[in-house]
Amino acid sequence: MSGDRKGIVPVWTLATGDVRVPGFTAGESMTAERLAELRGVLAVLADEPIVTLEAHPLPDKIDRGRGIPLDAASPLAQHLSQFITQSTRSSLTAARSTASGESLYRMVVPAKVAAQFGQGIVRPMASKAATGGIHSALMNSTGIAANATFVPVGKAAAAGAVGGAGATVGAAAASGTALTVAAPLVLMAVAVGVSAHADHKRQQAIEHITELLEQLQEDKLDDEHSELDGCRGAIDKATAILLDQGKLGVSLGLDSAVHAIDTALSKADRRLARWLSALDGLPEGKAVELGTLTKSFPGIDDHGGTFRTHLELASLAIALKRRVVVLQAVEHAQSDPGNPFENFTRALKRDQQRLDELESSLAGLLVRLSALELAGPTGLRPVFTTGEVERLMRAAYRIHKLGDGVTVNSQTTDVAIEIARSKDGSVVVFPALPA
Repeated sequence: MSGDRKGIVPVWTLATGDVRVPGFTAGESMTAERLAELRGVLAVLADEPIVTLEAHPLPDKIDRGRGIPLDAASPLAQHLSQFITQSTRSSLTAARSTASGESLYRMVVPAKVAAQFGQGIVRPMASKAATGGIHSALMNSTGIAANATFVPVGKAAAAGAVGGAGATVGAAAASGTALTVAAPLVLMAVAVGVSAHADHKRQQAIEHITELLEQLQEDKLDDEHSELDGCRGAIDKATAILLDQGKLGVSLGLDSAVHAIDTALSKADRRLARWLSALDGLPEGKAVELGTLTKSFPGIDDHGGTFRTHLELASLAIALKRRVVVLQAVEHAQSDPGNPFENFTRALKRDQQRLDELESSLAGLLVRLSALELAGPTGLRPVFTTGEVERLMRAAYRIHKLGDGVTVNSQTTDVAIEIARSKDGSVVVFPALPA
C-alpha cells in the first residue's frame, strides 16, 4: 500500500449473478494497467457480467449539472449506501477511503457487456478544453494521479436475496473467488449513466439546431424542433418515476412523446434514403459541380442550411429515442425481479439496433460527402470570377469538414459510469463514457 492515503483507490468486483472466477488476492495493491488486465480476464472467463467499482476522492470542482441527480431515497442511492456500509465493516481500506461520506464512484462495464447496450450508445464526448480530450468527472481528481494505487477489496459481508430488482446486495457463495452480487446496483447505475449520456447528446443537438434555425428562419423546421424538444418533460418525469421503481401512467404524456419521436425518426429515414439515392446518382470518380450537389443537399456549402438542420434534427430524435429505450428496458427488467440485468440488456439491445443502423448510415453518408471533389461551374467563360473561386473554396472546406469526428461502426470499448455521492447519501450520475 502507498503511504499517501489519497493515492489509494479501493476496487470492488461486482457480479450480476452467482458466478465463479479464478481467484485474486484481495488487498494486494495493483497499478491501473494491472487493473485493466484484471477486467479483461474477468470479462473473458466469467459467465455473468462482472464490473469493477472504484472509490475516488471527490474533486473540488465538479460540474454536477452534467449529470442526473437522485436523492438519498432513490434505489440507486440506497443500494450504493448499503454496499458501502457493508464493505467498510470488512475492509479498512474501504472504510478510510469512504470515511468523509463524499466520494466519486467509477463503475467500469466490460466491452462485451457494453456491446449489448448498442454500438452507438456511448461514444467519446469531445472536450473543448483540449484537442482529442473527453469530458469526465474524474478530470482533476487525485484519485487517478499517476501514483495512485488500486487495492482490490474482498467481498462485502452482506445478506439478502441475490439478483432481484428490489434485493439487497449479497455475496455469491461458490468455490474460487466469491464476488459481490449486486445486479440492482449495476442495473441502476448503467440505466442512469446511459440515460445521462443520451440527454447530453440531446443538449448538443438542441444547441446546434437553435443556431442553425436562427440563420435559416424556416418555420416548418422550427415546428419539428419544437415538437421534439417538447418531449423532454415527459421523458424526464418518466425517468424519475422509473428510477424510483414506480409505475408509468398515461397522464405522464410519454405515449404522445414517443409518437412524436417515432415520427421524427421516420422523417429521418426518408431523408436519408433520398440523400443516399442522390449520392449514388453522382458520377463515380468525377468532380461534382457545387450547383448539382446543393440541389439534393440544400445548404451543404453554408454554415447553416436545410441539410445540416435535418442532420441535427435526426441526431435529436435519436438521442431522445435512446432515453426512451432505456426507460422501456428498465421497466421490462423490473417486471421480472428474478433476472433484472439480463432482461435489461436483452430489451436494450433489441431496441437499439434500429437506432444504431440509422446513426451508422448517417455517419457513412457524411464520410462519403466529405470525400467528394468539387468542380467549378461550367459555361462558355474561360475564367471564374474572384467571388466564384472564393465560394468554391469555402464550400470545399465546409464539405470536407463533414467527416470530422464521424465514427462509422466504432468498436465498443469498456464503459465508465461515474457517480458523485454526497454526505447526505444523494448521488449524481454522470453521462456514461468510454473507459
